[in-house]
Amino acid sequence: MNKYELAVVVNAKIEDDERAQVIEKVKALVTRFGGNVTDVDEWGKKRLAYEIQKMREAYYYFVHFESDATVPGEVEKRIRIMDNVLRYLCVKQEA
Repeated sequence: MNKYELAVVVNAKIEDDERAQVIEKVKALVTRFGGNVTDVDEWGKKRLAYEIQKMREAYYYFVHFESDATVPGEVEKRIRIMDNVLRYLCVKQEA
């Protein structure tokens, strides 16, 4: 089992409950493909380095999970088409 960190940048113009649903969907994707979510770090609303889809601010979340090497690719395929996710990045953490 490898450890991964998934950074998710979520649209700031949606309601709190919709934002929570987006993160729940991400967590569900990880567990669906055999991963184990260990922690979700919410950084809150931050200013973006550059404008994305005419937005200057977004909410940042970091999802830490353990899984096999195939899971991050499967999760990224599904996150790519989610409406309220502006950007995402999954990196393997060194032990």
